[in-house]
Amino acid sequence: MTEPAADTLPDLPATAPQDGAATRLYLIDASGFIFRAFHALPPLTRKSDGLPIGAISGFCNMLWKLLVEMKAQADSPTHLACVFDHSEKTFRNALYDQYKAHRPPAPEDLVPQFPLVREAARAFGVHALELPGYEADDLIAAYACKVRDAGGHVTIVSSDKDLMQLVGDRVSMLDTMKNLKIGAEQVFEKFGVTPDKVVDVQALCGDSVDNVPGAPGIGVKTAALLINEYGDLDSLLARAGEVKQDKRRQTLIDFADQIRLSRQLVQLDCDTPLPSPIEDLAVAAPDPATLAAFLEEMELRTLARRIGSSGSSASGNGGSAASSGPAPSAPAPVAQSAIDTTKYACVRTLEDLDVWIARCRAAGVIAFDTETDSLSSANSGLVGVSLATAAGEACYIPLAHEGEGGLAFDAPADLTQIPLAEAIARLKPMLEDPSVLKVAQNAKYDMAVLSRYGVQVTPIEDTMLISYVLEAGLHNHGMDELSKLFLDHQPIPFKQVAGTGKAQKSFKHVALEPATAYAAEDADVTLRLYQVLRPRLVPEGLITVYETLERPMPAVLADMECAGIRVDPERLRQLSNDFSVRMGELELEAHKLAGRPFNLGSPKQIGEVLYGEMGLSSGKMTATGAQSTDASMMEELAAQGHALPRVLLDWRQLSKLKGTYTDALVAASSERTGRVHTSYALASTTTGRLSSSDPNLQNIPVRTEEGRKIRKAFVAEPGKLLISADYSQIELRLLAHIGDIPQLKKAFHDGHDIHASTASEMFGVPIEGMPAETRRRAKAINFGIVYGISAFGLANQLSIPQDEAAAYIRTYFERFPGIRTYMDRTKQAARAQGFVTTIFGRKVNIPAVMSKSGAERAFGDRAAINAPIQGAAADIMRRAMIRMPAALAEAGLEAKMLLQVHDELVFEAPEAEADALIAVAKRVMEKAAEPACEISVPLVVDARAAGNWDDAH
Repeated sequence: MTEPAADTLPDLPATAPQDGAATRLYLIDASGFIFRAFHALPPLTRKSDGLPIGAISGFCNMLWKLLVEMKAQADSPTHLACVFDHSEKTFRNALYDQYKAHRPPAPEDLVPQFPLVREAARAFGVHALELPGYEADDLIAAYACKVRDAGGHVTIVSSDKDLMQLVGDRVSMLDTMKNLKIGAEQVFEKFGVTPDKVVDVQALCGDSVDNVPGAPGIGVKTAALLINEYGDLDSLLARAGEVKQDKRRQTLIDFADQIRLSRQLVQLDCDTPLPSPIEDLAVAAPDPATLAAFLEEMELRTLARRIGSSGSSASGNGGSAASSGPAPSAPAPVAQSAIDTTKYACVRTLEDLDVWIARCRAAGVIAFDTETDSLSSANSGLVGVSLATAAGEACYIPLAHEGEGGLAFDAPADLTQIPLAEAIARLKPMLEDPSVLKVAQNAKYDMAVLSRYGVQVTPIEDTMLISYVLEAGLHNHGMDELSKLFLDHQPIPFKQVAGTGKAQKSFKHVALEPATAYAAEDADVTLRLYQVLRPRLVPEGLITVYETLERPMPAVLADMECAGIRVDPERLRQLSNDFSVRMGELELEAHKLAGRPFNLGSPKQIGEVLYGEMGLSSGKMTATGAQSTDASMMEELAAQGHALPRVLLDWRQLSKLKGTYTDALVAASSERTGRVHTSYALASTTTGRLSSSDPNLQNIPVRTEEGRKIRKAFVAEPGKLLISADYSQIELRLLAHIGDIPQLKKAFHDGHDIHASTASEMFGVPIEGMPAETRRRAKAINFGIVYGISAFGLANQLSIPQDEAAAYIRTYFERFPGIRTYMDRTKQAARAQGFVTTIFGRKVNIPAVMSKSGAERAFGDRAAINAPIQGAAADIMRRAMIRMPAALAEAGLEAKMLLQVHDELVFEAPEAEADALIAVAKRVMEKAAEPACEISVPLVVDARAAGNWDDAH
């Protein structure tokens, strides 16, 4: 990694001034940065091991942005610290044992990031402060009060309302997300009182997030009115009998002690011990080597590059995690000296094309790539083809370039190209010649595109899949990333030739010179990657995995993507209309329950209604400090019997179904085929599972009536049926086999209901007449165990106390000790070697199990336990899909495989073939593991035929 040069880092003062009055202290409320980054930004994981790093990335970006902006100030700070909450209970819990009792545990993806954020602060040269028994707010208060009293100035970097009680002449706050300075005027706008009275207002209105009780029924506006009228809280309580409103007066009298307790809970402790003296907090530039090492470990490539090139570049949107994606390779730009794109040929005549085709046949192994005018292989037009016959020997064959608006770029000669049909006729024999091996990066796309022009490319090798087999879990497998990793070369980015944003143009509008450099380089890089990666498969023992599970898949998926699936647009439009009508009804119902109109799509307005006007309380905060209105919070409030949150949940569900599915699927239907053509990703997960996009057909909900209605809109062509063939509980069956669990194996062999059998084992309840709730709990544990479910997660899923959920999990392991043995054995193996393997030899790297951080190791342990099971299920599905086309052809069936969704395959077949197709599909899928592996429990496939997908499922 290229270390940032010292002169590019903020040249902040290295030592503090001796005059206390000259002290300018910045105190960063670290929790504010962390939770904003976690909740407000898209999830982000470290490519090498899947460790969540979204909060770390966002924290680093926000901190760097702040450091650079501080550097630019005329009165830049002299002292600086990040202040963290300590995990232990504080003195407030001794005052009131219910303090913060309703707060849920931190999200599981956030827990392993907490210690790393502290490391991040130190890596940037910022002191990380925390103190057992005290909250971060108390530390901030103590430092702020001492510097203020000494005549210095303090800026608290936070938007937390609890800290506003500290604002004064020499203490202000800074909301970096809004670039807003918070002084006495802004505090008065929020609380209706001056900063010195904020504690009094908070004591009256309480805080549902921290479970500070306050005075029932008194909100911020009423509290401010009372404090301004009576002067302060003590005066108000002493004169409570004078309050005119009966209910308000009685509340103040009855709850006086509770209000005084609430003041103790919200009052920040300015006498909190200081973990470090103020003079130790003097600002200093980060140590380049330390910062470089941390960013390299976290794989924050873009941020490292920004810091390494120019400190001022961080003054943009530092809060965007998208600007700092993880990468295992060095973050600095790599010179392109090894590959000279100016030497590539642009082939514009048939004579030149014949020469290159002859070179391909002589070489025997070539790389190829296609350029198109769309990302969809099913709908894109072919713009050009590139070929590489050796390292540095590549060409581009433009076929359908045109100038902007159909005009030439510079001169008519720029558009001289071989007619597409003639070029295809020349290329087809070579691309289909079994004696010429064709190498591609993500071959599925190119095969699908060329198949629509009558070219069936074979044989194929795929560098993306070779990399995936060798190093799944260590990094992504796109060409640019592989080029940087293995060739030390940065390919030409697409935006360099086509532009970005609204100005981005189709590749067919790119002039031929830059188009040649870009396209031919793709083929050249692909061939070089093949020469580096392919020789590793045999010595690393992964050649069988590649040849049996990966290499045949592009052809299978290309055919499926080209086939697509028919949707009924009228049914979808009717559903959209129905959803709109129902949403309108729910909106009226919500307005009635709220007592006024409000925007159901606005979290801010929902919060105002639920928490401000209706007096409900939330135990969860957003990144901006507001009470949460997310789905989990609405579910919790609805479970408490509140009607409006349930209405809001129903409205949101319909809104999502309408926007994501009914409207989007109509738009996604191809004008050419009238069908929806999804795109499958072969190397996007660590375990071999496929993912679907554009549109995603793997996430259509099936557990709700509305979701099933959407599946009904996926229909067969006239005279045909859709057939769904679905593995029954395949992951639990594989758990029984891999973990060698006698009770589970017996239940599967005997054909018993596995969840009822589990419940019977756990709770000693007979299977016959078993209550549905008992079976449901066993089902949740069965599936949850495979994914390393915690007591907290199970408690949420079953709506039971956490200690009860923990007891269920203990009982489960007591009844099925083999599962614990499997888990322990798998974790030990993963920690010993850094990876696990499936029963078919797929290697899943899990570097997190080697981490020095306990939280990271726990994350890796869960992944290690799950990977052999989920990976084996994915391998079995791939084996079935690879064998299916030949099995259908051998049976003389016209049926086509259309979709793969989790453990399910969807086919379309003539009505007369349905029964035969079901028989073939069941046979192939149930025997897919053989002969490579004899599964010790039966694999069972359920299959049905119907006119639409839902009825077939």
